Amino acid sequence: MAAIWYFPCMTYWIDTHCHLDAAEFEPDTPAVRARAAIKNVAHCVLAAVAVGNFDAVRQLAHAQADSYALGIHPLCVAQARDADLATLDACLLRYRDDPQLVAVGEIGLDFFVPALCLSPLRERQEYFYLAQLKLARKHGLPVILHVRRSADRLLKGLRDIGGKEGAGTASRWHGIAHAFNGSQQQAEAFIALGFKLGFGGALTYERALQLRRLAASLPLDAIVMETDAPDMPPHWLYKTAEQRSAGEPQGRNEPGELPRIGAELAALRGISPAALALATTRNAIAALPRLRALLPAEPQTTAGP
Repeated sequence: MAAIWYFPCMTYWIDTHCHLDAAEFEPDTPAVRARAAIKNVAHCVLAAVAVGNFDAVRQLAHAQADSYALGIHPLCVAQARDADLATLDACLLRYRDDPQLVAVGEIGLDFFVPALCLSPLRERQEYFYLAQLKLARKHGLPVILHVRRSADRLLKGLRDIGGKEGAGTASRWHGIAHAFNGSQQQAEAFIALGFKLGFGGALTYERALQLRRLAASLPLDAIVMETDAPDMPPHWLYKTAEQRSAGEPQGRNEPGELPRIGAELAALRGISPAALALATTRNAIAALPRLRALLPAEPQTTAGP
């Protein structure tokens, strides 16, 4: 039976990117999700990373009244087979009427990991990325992009695939550039193509000066919130190598951390957390339109900045 969350407050948070099917959550996934609900996280988008976890994210999303995306992550292309693209195509067709399927993702390019920057994996990443963009267009779904030192190549792919559809649709997409950490110019290019930019725990580190400046200065209607749980922990969960060697466990990131992350971003922008929650919820709906039918109610205007 699916979980049912009740939110008396009309302003709530959406975690637009997390991996609750990860092994780190196996002992207590329902408790993790319940803790998030208590903190007014109304909805989570569960992103797949390989065909092997398509069923898991779909089942978990249905069990928790959340949503999911299906795709092949760039870090998984070394193990992926060409036939996995056909499997993805078949799943997108099979679940086309499932309102909880909201995007193709997590897909993209990763040029941070050294091995992925070299042939043949660099070309294989591009092959899977472009093929999945075509599938997103074919099935009329937004995309959730993995952006890691790869923004310019991702943008080129979006323009190339979008440009093949003729005037009027060539430059517009729906979707999210997840864990965005590029330049102002790159941010503006994604926004111009129709994307929202995902911000999470990385912005809580004071040393992340460029990211914090970007998060504070971008148009408010360009931002969505995410945790990438169990990855991308905020600073209060992070332990250094020295601390870990001394026996301190690394904190586990989870969707319940989102309001605190959001409060830090709201402070950077000089607005209230409630105003940020309202805006980013509406932005998430704009990026992933199927969310509208899955949420408790249309967020209402909150007084104050």
